Amino acid sequence: MTVDPPPTHEPPLAPEVAAAAGLRTGFTTGACTAAAAKAAVSWLLNSEPLQEVDIPFPDGTRVRFDVADVDPDRPFRSAVVKDAGDDPDVTNGAHLTVEAAWRDGGRPGQVEIRGGAGVGVVTLPGLGLEVGAPAVNPVPARMIRAAVAEVTRRPVLLTISVPGGDAMAAKTSNARLGIIGGISILGTTGIVRPFSTAAWRASVVQQVDVAAAQGHRHIVLSTGSRTDAAAQRLMADLPVVCFVEVGDFTGIALRRAAGHGVALVTFVGMAGKITKLAAGVLMTHYRRSKVDNALLAEIATATAAPAAVVTAATSTATARHFTEVCLAEGHREALAELCRRAAAACMAHVGGALGVEVIMVDFDGDEVLARG
Repeated sequence: MTVDPPPTHEPPLAPEVAAAAGLRTGFTTGACTAAAAKAAVSWLLNSEPLQEVDIPFPDGTRVRFDVADVDPDRPFRSAVVKDAGDDPDVTNGAHLTVEAAWRDGGRPGQVEIRGGAGVGVVTLPGLGLEVGAPAVNPVPARMIRAAVAEVTRRPVLLTISVPGGDAMAAKTSNARLGIIGGISILGTTGIVRPFSTAAWRASVVQQVDVAAAQGHRHIVLSTGSRTDAAAQRLMADLPVVCFVEVGDFTGIALRRAAGHGVALVTFVGMAGKITKLAAGVLMTHYRRSKVDNALLAEIATATAAPAAVVTAATSTATARHFTEVCLAEGHREALAELCRRAAAACMAHVGGALGVEVIMVDFDGDEVLARG
C-alpha cells in the first residue's frame, strides 16, 4: 500500500469540507479496477461490451463509472480511467485495465487476480501480501470480487494491467517497499479525499513495517527528498529499505519502529523540524507548532552562546534564522544541543524503547551542521 506523498500535510478533508472549498473528491485505483473488472466480466458473459458500469463501495453506496478502451479486436478487456479529483496523485489519468477469462476447474464464485504490465509485484515480506503476488491490497481485492459477484458466480481469471504503470511507480515509494514493475492497486474506501494525509501516514507505517520485516534494526527517518538524499549519502552502507521519508509523522514512525523491536533510529533533518522535536512536538506541521523561543534561549544560555545568538534565540520567528546566526558566530554547540534534546524527546516518546540519534543538515541537504 504505497502512495506518492501529497504536497501538503493537512488532515484529510471531509466531503462536505472539500465541496465547500471547491475541491473535488476522486476515486482510488482499487475502485477503478473493480469497475473495470465488472465491465470485463459482463462482456465475457454477455458477449457485449459495456459503456458504463456501477459497483458497490465498502460503505454501501454505489458509484457509476464510464468504461474506456473498448476494442472489439481485444474482447473481454475493459478499462476505467482514474479521476483523482483535486488530489495531486501520480496515478491520476491512469487506465486501470482488466482482461477477463473463464477459469477452468475453479470453485463457484472464485475470482483469481493476476498482475499484468504496469502492476507491481511484491518481492519483500511485511506488506501483508504474498511475496510474488501482484500488489493488490485487501480492500480493492474485496471490491473487485464483490463487483464480479454481481455479474456471475462462475469462476473467473482477471488480469490487471496499467499502461505506463512502471513510470508512475518510479514517482512513488514502491521500490523501497519491494514492489517492482508498476503501481499498487490501493484504497480503503474507494474515495480519494483532496490533499489527504491519511495516505502519507499509511505509507510511513508500511515502510517501517517492511524494513522491520527484513530484520533491519536500524531505520533512518527524514522529512523530505533533500534530507533523504543526505541520509543515504551519510549511511550508504544501509539498504535503501531502511530509509523512510516521514514528512510530519515522526512520532508515528517512532512508535511503529519501537513496536517492531528496532534498536536504533537516526533522524536526519533541518533546523526547523529538529527544533520542534526538541520541544517535544512530534507532529511537526508548521501550522500546528511554532518555534519555541524560550527553548532556543535556554539552549543559547546553556551553551554559553555569543550575545548575537542569544538575541536571535529570543527574537527570531524561524529556526533557520537562529541557525544562520549560530553559523555566522561559529557557535555550533547550540545546534548540537538542539540535536541532543530532539533525540531525548524522541526516545521519551517511545518510553526509551529504542535509541535515537539526530543529525542536522544544512538547508540544501549538503553539509552536516551538528549531531546529537
